[in-house]
Amino acid sequence: MTQFRFPTAYTILFALIVVVAALTWIVPAGVYDMAPNATLGRDAPVPGTYHTVEPSPQGWVQILMAPIKGLYDPIEYTANAIDVSLFILVMGGFLMVVTRTGAIDAGIGGLLTALKGREILMIPILMTAFAAGGTTYGMAEEGLAFYSILIPVMIRAGFDSPTAVATLLLGAGIGTMGSTINPFATVIASNAAGTTIQDGLGLRLVILGLSLLAGIVYVMRYAAKVKADPSKSLMADQAEAHRAHFLKGGDGDVLPDFTRTRALILAAFAAAFGVMLWGVISQGWWMGEMSALFLGMSIVVWLLAKISPDTRMNEGEFVEAFVDGARDLLGVALIIGVARGIVVVMDDGQITHTILHWLEGMLGGLGEVAFANTMYFVNVVLSFLVPSSSGLAVLTMPILAPLSDFAGVAREITVTAYQTANGWVNLFNPTFAVVMGGLAIGKVPYDRWLKFVFPLLVVLAVIACGTLTVGVMLT
Repeated sequence: MTQFRFPTAYTILFALIVVVAALTWIVPAGVYDMAPNATLGRDAPVPGTYHTVEPSPQGWVQILMAPIKGLYDPIEYTANAIDVSLFILVMGGFLMVVTRTGAIDAGIGGLLTALKGREILMIPILMTAFAAGGTTYGMAEEGLAFYSILIPVMIRAGFDSPTAVATLLLGAGIGTMGSTINPFATVIASNAAGTTIQDGLGLRLVILGLSLLAGIVYVMRYAAKVKADPSKSLMADQAEAHRAHFLKGGDGDVLPDFTRTRALILAAFAAAFGVMLWGVISQGWWMGEMSALFLGMSIVVWLLAKISPDTRMNEGEFVEAFVDGARDLLGVALIIGVARGIVVVMDDGQITHTILHWLEGMLGGLGEVAFANTMYFVNVVLSFLVPSSSGLAVLTMPILAPLSDFAGVAREITVTAYQTANGWVNLFNPTFAVVMGGLAIGKVPYDRWLKFVFPLLVVLAVIACGTLTVGVMLT
């Protein structure tokens, strides 16, 4: 019998396009009156003005055109999500160029040498570093390469495979949960919601700080317990098998040298995100400028790499690395168009405002605090179906953000609720390739991971809902 495999995000999203198109034949078409909103700098629905209009049902031609129109309007030749997709491709190229120099691997190696005898300090340092990757650029699939480096090191230090998996998966995952300038979550969601990434930044920093502190304490307590008594390990029954597998040959933890050149490359890597934050907040940069920044920084990293023969790439190797990186994120770039295609069908079929009207009626009696927390749990459920942060942002924000206007909740609260919920789910989501891939590399069964991470998930959910509640009360 063929084993059931959960559909990919593409299939789910395209199926949703078909479902939404079918709904345009059933759901009454209607619109709100639109009026300029000084805060948003754009027209917004006026509560209480909903009225029905002539139906505009969507057929197969419109279904097939939806992902295309999700990227750009083929009639007006105006951008929809094509600028975001291009930025993602350039970002992928930049990340791969840095990775090919060995700078990130060497940084980890230098850290391990410096902490000899105090290896447990690797956990807070590495979790903070991975969280920085999560909060700035949504570190996910690229983190899979680090498991084969960290696991042998952690085992040699007296810990176990789950310690390494938790350090990486929870570190990057909590960073994504508390995204600050993550282009694949915060930027896309803010764009779709009609806000900027500086809106709600303070709230997201609070979630990031508290969640990361909770995660670090949780993993360090587990690691210390395992080192003191290996029988307490989540994988105690597989300890010898893991040592034989991960330490075979004795070179599983060999890392590149942390040279001056690689230090310069890491400095340039960090500087790129700092410049991006400065540009967006103070200079009004958006996708075009950010794409140009990371294209330019890719060239800077390549030139720095020429200083040393260990990192040097010729012109052909540099271009190949950049293209390979863009290719790795091509799926993310394309899924944005498919996800936005759902909104295209809803808008063209004129049922978007009808759904808003229904939700307005359902949630209209909720107070602001209840509304914000309801948005969190709505996105938790949706994240199981659409684990892609970018796909979920484009799917939900155009609907939930205007709805927050009716509830009197700032749109940045809705953006924060979405990204926090999505990041929380993706710490254990079985439909998320990063979770299942990391567990597979670490040879940690999914059921044992759930047992391990469940208490922390409860704590993180409390932090998220509590922070959202305070955020609503202060805005």
